[in-house]
Amino acid sequence: MNTKCKNKLLWVGFVAIMTCAVTASAQDKPADNMQIVAEKVRADKKLLVADNMQLTETEAKAFWPVYNQYQDELFLLRVRTVKLINDYREAYDKMTNDTARKLLDEYMKIEALTLKLRKAYLPRFREVLPEVKVVRYYQIENKVQAALVYEIAASIPLIKMDK
Repeated sequence: MNTKCKNKLLWVGFVAIMTCAVTASAQDKPADNMQIVAEKVRADKKLLVADNMQLTETEAKAFWPVYNQYQDELFLLRVRTVKLINDYREAYDKMTNDTARKLLDEYMKIEALTLKLRKAYLPRFREVLPEVKVVRYYQIENKVQAALVYEIAASIPLIKMDK
Protein backbone atom coordinates (compact mmCIF):
# COMPACT_ATOMS: atom_id res chain seq x y z
CA MET A 1 0.00 0.00 0.00
CA ASN A 2 1.51 3.32 -1.01
CA THR A 3 1.87 6.41 1.20
CA LYS A 4 -1.20 8.09 -0.31
CA CYS A 5 -3.34 5.07 0.58
CA LYS A 6 -1.83 4.85 4.07
CA ASN A 7 -2.64 8.49 4.73
CA LYS A 8 -6.15 8.03 3.41
CA LEU A 9 -6.53 4.92 5.58
CA LEU A 10 -5.54 6.86 8.70
CA TRP A 11 -7.88 9.71 7.75
CA VAL A 12 -10.82 7.34 7.14
CA GLY A 13 -10.16 5.56 10.44
CA PHE A 14 -9.88 8.78 12.41
CA VAL A 15 -12.94 10.36 10.81
CA ALA A 16 -14.95 7.15 11.27
CA ILE A 17 -14.35 7.08 15.01
CA MET A 18 -15.00 10.80 15.31
CA THR A 19 -18.23 10.41 13.37
CA CYS A 20 -19.34 7.65 15.70
CA ALA A 21 -18.44 9.81 18.70
CA VAL A 22 -20.35 12.80 17.41
CA THR A 23 -23.29 10.67 16.32
CA ALA A 24 -23.48 8.95 19.70
CA SER A 25 -23.27 12.20 21.64
CA ALA A 26 -25.74 14.08 19.42
CA GLN A 27 -28.70 11.76 19.72
CA ASP A 28 -31.09 14.55 20.72
CA LYS A 29 -29.89 16.99 18.03
CA PRO A 30 -30.88 17.14 14.37
CA ALA A 31 -29.26 14.27 12.54
CA ASP A 32 -28.88 16.00 9.17
CA ASN A 33 -25.27 17.14 9.68
CA MET A 34 -24.27 13.88 11.34
CA GLN A 35 -25.80 11.93 8.49
CA ILE A 36 -23.81 13.98 5.97
CA VAL A 37 -20.55 13.38 7.85
CA ALA A 38 -21.29 9.66 8.24
CA GLU A 39 -22.04 9.35 4.53
CA LYS A 40 -18.79 11.17 3.69
CA VAL A 41 -16.79 8.78 5.88
CA ARG A 42 -18.47 5.77 4.30
CA ALA A 43 -17.80 7.15 0.82
CA ASP A 44 -14.13 7.79 1.66
CA LYS A 45 -13.71 4.28 3.04
CA LYS A 46 -15.51 2.80 0.05
CA LEU A 47 -13.17 4.73 -2.26
CA LEU A 48 -10.18 3.42 -0.31
CA VAL A 49 -11.48 -0.13 -0.68
CA ALA A 50 -12.27 0.36 -4.38
CA ASP A 51 -8.80 1.80 -5.03
CA ASN A 52 -7.16 -1.22 -3.44
CA MET A 53 -9.38 -4.13 -4.50
CA GLN A 54 -8.97 -4.04 -8.29
CA LEU A 55 -12.40 -5.57 -8.80
CA THR A 56 -13.66 -6.63 -12.21
CA GLU A 57 -17.08 -5.32 -13.21
CA THR A 58 -18.66 -8.69 -12.40
CA GLU A 59 -16.93 -8.88 -9.02
CA ALA A 60 -17.92 -5.32 -8.18
CA LYS A 61 -21.61 -5.99 -8.89
CA ALA A 62 -21.58 -8.88 -6.43
CA PHE A 63 -19.16 -7.41 -3.86
CA TRP A 64 -20.62 -3.97 -3.13
CA PRO A 65 -24.01 -5.10 -1.80
CA VAL A 66 -22.30 -7.51 0.63
CA TYR A 67 -19.79 -4.81 1.56
CA ASN A 68 -22.58 -2.30 2.28
CA GLN A 69 -24.46 -4.73 4.52
CA TYR A 70 -21.25 -5.56 6.37
CA GLN A 71 -20.44 -1.87 6.87
CA ASP A 72 -23.94 -1.22 8.25
CA GLU A 73 -23.44 -3.89 10.91
CA LEU A 74 -19.87 -2.84 11.61
CA PHE A 75 -21.02 0.75 12.12
CA LEU A 76 -23.40 -0.41 14.87
CA LEU A 77 -20.48 -2.01 16.70
CA ARG A 78 -18.44 1.17 16.34
CA VAL A 79 -21.29 3.20 17.82
CA ARG A 80 -21.36 0.75 20.71
CA THR A 81 -17.60 1.24 21.13
CA VAL A 82 -18.05 4.99 21.28
CA LYS A 83 -20.71 4.56 23.97
CA LEU A 84 -18.26 2.41 25.93
CA ILE A 85 -15.58 5.09 25.63
CA ASN A 86 -18.04 7.74 26.79
CA ASP A 87 -19.06 5.56 29.75
CA TYR A 88 -15.37 5.14 30.64
CA ARG A 89 -14.80 8.89 30.41
CA GLU A 90 -17.78 9.59 32.68
CA ALA A 91 -16.61 7.04 35.26
CA TYR A 92 -12.89 7.85 35.03
CA ASP A 93 -12.59 10.04 38.13
CA LYS A 94 -14.90 7.89 40.26
CA MET A 95 -14.12 4.39 38.98
CA THR A 96 -15.30 1.53 41.15
CA ASN A 97 -14.53 -2.16 40.83
CA ASP A 98 -18.13 -2.77 39.77
CA THR A 99 -17.98 -0.12 37.05
CA ALA A 100 -14.59 -1.36 35.87
CA ARG A 101 -15.98 -4.91 35.61
CA LYS A 102 -18.99 -3.72 33.60
CA LEU A 103 -16.81 -1.70 31.24
CA LEU A 104 -14.41 -4.59 30.67
CA ASP A 105 -17.29 -7.03 30.13
CA GLU A 106 -18.81 -4.69 27.53
CA TYR A 107 -15.44 -4.36 25.79
CA MET A 108 -15.14 -8.15 25.63
CA LYS A 109 -18.68 -8.44 24.22
CA ILE A 110 -17.89 -5.89 21.51
CA GLU A 111 -14.66 -7.71 20.60
CA ALA A 112 -16.49 -11.05 20.45
CA LEU A 113 -19.29 -9.59 18.33
CA THR A 114 -16.77 -8.03 15.96
CA LEU A 115 -15.06 -11.39 15.44
CA LYS A 116 -18.45 -13.08 15.06
CA LEU A 117 -19.41 -10.51 12.40
CA ARG A 118 -16.14 -11.02 10.49
CA LYS A 119 -16.67 -14.77 10.55
CA ALA A 120 -20.33 -14.47 9.52
CA TYR A 121 -19.49 -12.40 6.46
CA LEU A 122 -16.50 -14.49 5.36
CA PRO A 123 -18.61 -17.07 3.47
CA ARG A 124 -20.60 -14.26 1.86
CA PHE A 125 -17.44 -12.54 0.61
CA ARG A 126 -16.10 -15.92 -0.55
CA GLU A 127 -19.25 -16.41 -2.63
CA VAL A 128 -18.62 -13.21 -4.60
CA LEU A 129 -14.82 -12.94 -4.82
CA PRO A 130 -11.82 -15.16 -5.44
CA GLU A 131 -10.01 -16.12 -2.24
CA VAL A 132 -7.03 -13.84 -2.90
CA LYS A 133 -9.34 -10.83 -3.12
CA VAL A 134 -11.22 -11.89 0.01
CA VAL A 135 -7.93 -11.97 1.90
CA ARG A 136 -6.99 -8.58 0.47
CA TYR A 137 -10.33 -7.12 1.56
CA TYR A 138 -9.92 -8.50 5.09
CA GLN A 139 -6.40 -7.03 5.15
CA ILE A 140 -7.80 -3.61 4.24
CA GLU A 141 -10.47 -3.91 6.95
CA ASN A 142 -7.77 -4.96 9.41
CA LYS A 143 -5.68 -1.88 8.57
CA VAL A 144 -8.67 0.41 9.03
CA GLN A 145 -9.44 -1.29 12.35
CA ALA A 146 -5.80 -0.96 13.44
CA ALA A 147 -5.87 2.76 12.66
CA LEU A 148 -9.06 3.13 14.71
CA VAL A 149 -7.66 1.18 17.64
CA TYR A 150 -4.47 3.24 17.56
CA GLU A 151 -6.41 6.53 17.57
CA ILE A 152 -8.64 5.33 20.40
CA ALA A 153 -5.77 3.96 22.49
CA ALA A 154 -3.75 7.14 22.10
CA SER A 155 -6.60 9.25 23.41
CA ILE A 156 -7.70 7.14 26.39
CA PRO A 157 -5.70 7.40 29.62
CA LEU A 158 -4.96 4.32 31.68
CA ILE A 159 -7.40 3.72 34.50
CA LYS A 160 -6.48 5.45 37.77
CA MET A 161 -5.30 3.27 40.60
CA ASP A 162 -5.90 3.96 44.28
CA LYS A 163 -2.62 4.33 46.13
